[in-house]
Amino acid sequence: MCLIMNVPSGFSESSAELNLSAMSIQNQGAHSMDETKSTTDNDFYPRCSSVQQERSDSPDFSCGSMSVQSIEQPVNIKNGDTQPDLMSIHPPRSDLTEPVCNKDDEFMNQLQSTYSDFSYKSNSAEVLKALKSNLRKKFQCLYEGTSKQGNPTLLNEIYTDLYITEGENGEISNEHEMRQIETQLKRAATEDTLIKCNDILRALPEQDKPIRTVLTKGVAGIGKTVSLQKFILDWAEGKENQDIHLIFPLPFRELNLIQDQKCSLLDLLQCFFTEIKELDIFSSEYKVSFFFDGLDECRLPLNFHRNVRLCDVRESASVDVLLTNLIVGNLLPSALIWITSRPAAAGLIPSECVHRVTEVRGFSDPQKEEYFRKRISDQSLANRIISHLKSSRSLYIMCHIPVFCWISATVLEKMLRETEREEIPKTLTQMYTHFLIIQTNIKHEKDYEKTVKDDDMILKLGKIAFQQLVKGNLIFYEQDLRECGIDVTEASVYSGLCTQIFKEEFGLFQGKVYCFVHLSIQEHLAALYVHLSFTNNNLNVFDDIPKQRPRFKVLNLIQNNPPKNVLSELHQRAVDEALQSKNGHLDLFLRFLLGLSVESNYVLLQSLMKQTLSSSTSNNKTAEYIKKKISTSHSPEKSINLFHCLNELGDHSLVEKVQDYVKSGTLSDAKFSSSQWSAVVFLLLTSETKLDEFYLKKFVGRRSKSENVKVLQKLLPVVKESRSVQLCDCDIPDEGCAALASALRSDSSQLRELNLSDIKLGDSGVKQLSAGLENLHCKLEILWLRNCGVTDKGCAALASALSLNPSHLRKLDLSLNELGNSGVNLLSAGLENPQCKLQTLILRDCGIAKQGCEFLASALKSNPSHLRDLYLSDNKLGNSGVEQLSAALKNPHCKLQKLKLTNCGVRNKGLAALTSALASNPSHLRNLNLSENKLQNSGVELLSDVLENPHCKLEILWLRRCNVTDAGCDDLASALFSNPSHLRQLNLSWNKLGNAGVKLLSDVLKNPQCKLESLRLINCGVTDEGCVALTSALGSNPSHLRELDLSDNKLGDSVKLLSALKDDPYYKLDRLNCC
Repeated sequence: MCLIMNVPSGFSESSAELNLSAMSIQNQGAHSMDETKSTTDNDFYPRCSSVQQERSDSPDFSCGSMSVQSIEQPVNIKNGDTQPDLMSIHPPRSDLTEPVCNKDDEFMNQLQSTYSDFSYKSNSAEVLKALKSNLRKKFQCLYEGTSKQGNPTLLNEIYTDLYITEGENGEISNEHEMRQIETQLKRAATEDTLIKCNDILRALPEQDKPIRTVLTKGVAGIGKTVSLQKFILDWAEGKENQDIHLIFPLPFRELNLIQDQKCSLLDLLQCFFTEIKELDIFSSEYKVSFFFDGLDECRLPLNFHRNVRLCDVRESASVDVLLTNLIVGNLLPSALIWITSRPAAAGLIPSECVHRVTEVRGFSDPQKEEYFRKRISDQSLANRIISHLKSSRSLYIMCHIPVFCWISATVLEKMLRETEREEIPKTLTQMYTHFLIIQTNIKHEKDYEKTVKDDDMILKLGKIAFQQLVKGNLIFYEQDLRECGIDVTEASVYSGLCTQIFKEEFGLFQGKVYCFVHLSIQEHLAALYVHLSFTNNNLNVFDDIPKQRPRFKVLNLIQNNPPKNVLSELHQRAVDEALQSKNGHLDLFLRFLLGLSVESNYVLLQSLMKQTLSSSTSNNKTAEYIKKKISTSHSPEKSINLFHCLNELGDHSLVEKVQDYVKSGTLSDAKFSSSQWSAVVFLLLTSETKLDEFYLKKFVGRRSKSENVKVLQKLLPVVKESRSVQLCDCDIPDEGCAALASALRSDSSQLRELNLSDIKLGDSGVKQLSAGLENLHCKLEILWLRNCGVTDKGCAALASALSLNPSHLRKLDLSLNELGNSGVNLLSAGLENPQCKLQTLILRDCGIAKQGCEFLASALKSNPSHLRDLYLSDNKLGNSGVEQLSAALKNPHCKLQKLKLTNCGVRNKGLAALTSALASNPSHLRNLNLSENKLQNSGVELLSDVLENPHCKLEILWLRRCNVTDAGCDDLASALFSNPSHLRQLNLSWNKLGNAGVKLLSDVLKNPQCKLESLRLINCGVTDEGCVALTSALGSNPSHLRELDLSDNKLGDSVKLLSALKDDPYYKLDRLNCC
């Protein structure tokens, strides 16, 4: 058989996930917490709000078995300075020597002895050196495969940097990790702020507060443990983070073994790390770090709300109390803490106690290929393996996980080398079944295990896999093995027998902890157990769920006279159980179970099956049952997994019916059923194309308002995974806004831009939408609400949302809505929030007057550092309104770069105030639009005084329809001669410049320092004379002007001269419009 393995204690994830190239970590959040050491006993949190964080009995949180009887050697750690009798736990041994990775015996002896009996020295430098030495020895090697008996590999030889990205703290995940992987693959890398693994405890340059606590999450097998291990190794080797003096790695699975013990934090550390016995580790001269690996495996209550407050490192308490006080900061508030977890358990730590949340991201597509080319020496074979995996979307998605790459390489390398080729695996079930068979055959190469039967071993391990899966457990203990008929004394024998499937770990106190190499292997074995129980013994395991423990559904499979069952009934019951799961923990199990009933897998499993059943009829019934569930499902996420199940059964009929519509883009006229819309969602989400933009118009066409919202609700998973969602000009009611709000609230949503322009949402629709915007999980950056019938009441809802979740929205367009001054007042209150990061505010034609400008000016003075673009065109601001804005622009902290005041009733008085502000703060404004204001030449003269200032960085100036003549051009030309190097775009269209004005501008163009790239002179009274002047100017300075617009001018034949310049490659003129 092939199923159990020994690995060194300390870290939980399979090394098979690790020996592969680059992975990246995506940061999901950062919440600050004051590092305050308070001494009052009635307040548990130091300046943190109390948060109830109960552990649930449901699979969401139960990540470890409750068989505490398996802990055979509990240790009483005494209070005070008295140390426990470690000799009773660990036998004496000699000092660790340098590991030699090619000497198996020496290396195994080193790893089996977890902690050194180091000869304590009083010299602190020697103690610190010894700790580093022992940690280096412990973490410098990994194992290909998963066992101590494998060949160790130096971590530094195979590791490529892991990366982190900054983001927000996420909620507890309610979907299977396979769905999370699919979502990650759609995520754009451009939104990630990459940080190297060794920088994980360091604040970014723009962050004011230091990082104290980091929570790193990631799906099973993705590389969390190795990122932590690499950090420790680089520190121990003196390469990185040398400002940290002490690092204490404390895996949760080892802390589980002493959960009932009481001790002080000092005693606990001196027991784990005997080197530090004579060192005052809590002295202010030492910077200390604690690394807690595997939060999802934690069996401690972690009751942050009810635990007593503890501030003394020498005071005894339960391990749970020690940990919660350490994480919160009551104990050692200056200590650095790093915690790793699968996503489902990440919420066990209150968000206010975490400064940075990161996510390990698996292989990108290029990294997948890199792994196989490194793993397979025959490059031709590697290319064939890569091509095959790409041909199956479900297999290629799974290659995002490094451990699956190892599984695929193991299977496909062997199969593609065989002369008699079997059918190459195309589904997940086939791949995992082949892997199981390959590992089973390892047994036959070992002489000392001839008494172990393959079918018995698989059934026993499958039973424990299934029982622990339905409980939500990844780790379990000796009592669990006994309950499944596995003799504890045989565990080490199984370990030597099978090195690839099952891990047996020895914790701190020699209590044995067990887990499968990867969750997917556990899910496959669990499905195989259920399938074999039915085919061999006619047992439907779902029929025997004890009523006294309905939540855990622990199964007793002993039946004396089982009734005759039908395979389709087993499948239907499994489908129902999976659909009832709140967190999708049975989704992949269900896919495996259904896939095992396909004939191709029957052939592979014939040595394990006592009888072969005809499954085609049952599978057809199962497929029809699944289609019925899809048509009635209210959860699009659940429907996606059901389509994967149909794929495992080989039924593609639903997908094939809609595939042509999706490819042709003719969905707007299609009359689809509910299940067919679900098929559309499945196709879009599993396609290789990233969902950058989603246009609802393509799907709804001319449907009614009620039909539109139904389609939108069906396509909501696609909306959540699209970066830009365009719903403009699609009539949707309030229910549609409510659906969009739910997408915005989703932690997995990729939605960053939402366009609802020209939809009559009204205030009620905006209120619905704001319910999503105010949620901290909402990451929306751009919101278009142009011409949506919004008034000041809708503004109140938006302003409230901005105040509750101010840090993401960057651009807001509310143009063509009757907001009035009162609406602007409400918005301005949100802008005053220092956390508000809004950079672009577009309020064109919103009924704003002087009073509205007062409110905006107040906001700009209160929070001047973020707003970059302000659009107020087509509002009756008048001179007084512009004067109010100008007062805010004088603020030296004002970073406004673009100001659009088209048709705002600005005259010289207002312009004088504006130019005065720009003169006092000239360095930021880049784009100024004063078109359709009656500035006249006197206004241009005021502007020119600012333009000639060498500190003025203005790049774009629009003065269209401003009653400017050649006299105004004279002032502009003078200013541009004085400061020629910045202006890139000048628009003087619809002004009576005449040839005289154009000649003055042409003289500026001749200046080699002039960087003007775009000049628009539409309808400016230019004739051949002016055109010749422009041609001459461009001929003498050909390198910059790219665009020239002379439309609606009477140019005559002189246009040919300009056209010749455009056609000459020596000149840079790309766009010439003379019509």
